[in-house]
Amino acid sequence: MEIFNHNANVNFLGMRRISVGIAVLLMLASLALIFTKGLNYGLDFTGGVSVEAAYQQPVDIGQVRQALAEHGMENAVVQSLGGTREVSIRMQPTAEMKDEKGLVNLDRVADVVTKALKAARPDVTLKSRSSVSSQVGEELRSDGTIAALFVIIGIGLYLGIRFEWRFAAAAIVTEFHDVLVTLGVIALVRREFDLTVLASVLAVIGYSINDKVVVFDRIRELFRLARKAEPEEILNRSINNTLSRTIITSLFTGITMAALYFIGGPVVHGFAITMLIGIVVGTLSSIFIASPLLLWFGVSKQDLMPKTKNDPELARRP
Repeated sequence: MEIFNHNANVNFLGMRRISVGIAVLLMLASLALIFTKGLNYGLDFTGGVSVEAAYQQPVDIGQVRQALAEHGMENAVVQSLGGTREVSIRMQPTAEMKDEKGLVNLDRVADVVTKALKAARPDVTLKSRSSVSSQVGEELRSDGTIAALFVIIGIGLYLGIRFEWRFAAAAIVTEFHDVLVTLGVIALVRREFDLTVLASVLAVIGYSINDKVVVFDRIRELFRLARKAEPEEILNRSINNTLSRTIITSLFTGITMAALYFIGGPVVHGFAITMLIGIVVGTLSSIFIASPLLLWFGVSKQDLMPKTKNDPELARRP
């Protein structure tokens, strides 16, 4: 299935100064947003209070969320616990939940939440309540950052072994671009950054590199088949050859994330939105940034030719 001519000759590399310039500006703008406005960290990272409640009859989590919002707890995170009669509630403590010293008082937490829930449904009882310190959130943030860095570095090492160091360098640079711009958009719109969003950022890294590996593989194949073509021509042909596959994959993944957003409920909104942003950014970087970087790093036919005459891949070539 193709939506673009496989043998089209759109000069993507001819736009490399503009595309890479825009990419650099977006990275700088994203860094500025992250360091000035900051990410809107959710309860997973800032700490808060957690309550589990049970109902005698099935309850809709939307009803629970509305009952809490009517009593000043608008940003509470409500999730069902393996059924329709138990829910988990996480939120930032309100002033009513703290004692005279400003510390969270779990008895007051229970009283405030119970009052709010019973106003809507008298058949509710609280099973447990607990508080999560901000120190735990700090550890989650640092662990998430380390996880993202390990993923990017691991991908770079894999590409360095499978292809060549120039491909690994181009992939690492574009991965940092994709992550930074995605986080910059999240910071700009003040979307809550919680563990589901962190998971989607890691998923964006994997999705983005998948697109780039397809283009890189085509570049290597064309370099080995072509005899006199210049590197810029090979890179352009590779992007054009894989363009339909890149757009179709992104389109259908985007449709899946849109369905998840509209049908999956508020709990997965952050994951779906972040993935949609990452899909758009990763697709554009695969087309307009990765290959120009390869060209500037000096990729050539000699770098990708088999090292020995007994190379099995060379033997299969006509």
